[in-house]
Amino acid sequence: MALRLLLCPTEIRGERFIEGPELIQITNEKVAVSKEKLKEARSRQKSYADKHRRDLEFQVAYRVFLKVLPFRGFKRFGIKGKLSPRFIGPFEILERIGEVSYRL
Repeated sequence: MALRLLLCPTEIRGERFIEGPELIQITNEKVAVSKEKLKEARSRQKSYADKHRRDLEFQVAYRVFLKVLPFRGFKRFGIKGKLSPRFIGPFEILERIGEVSYRL
C-alpha cells in the first residue's frame, strides 16, 4: 500500500488523493498566490500612508523643533522615562546642507 497525502481534511473518505509532485506543484501555486496577495495589500497600505505625508522645506532663519528619540534623549535633557521631552528647541536654521539636511 502506497503512502498518500490528503489535500484537505474534508476529503477523508478516499474520494481524492494527491501524491508527491502534484502536491508540490499545488503548494507552490498557493504560495505564489499568497505572495501576490500580500504584495497587493502592502502596496495598498503604503498608498494609504503616503496620503498623510507631505514634503517639508525649511528656509534659512526658520525656527524648528527637533524630535528626540526617547532612548537617546533621556540622559541629555535631564528627565528620563515617560516624562522625557519628545521635541527640543526651537532652533534657528543657519544653512541648508542637502536636500533634507540643515545646519542649526
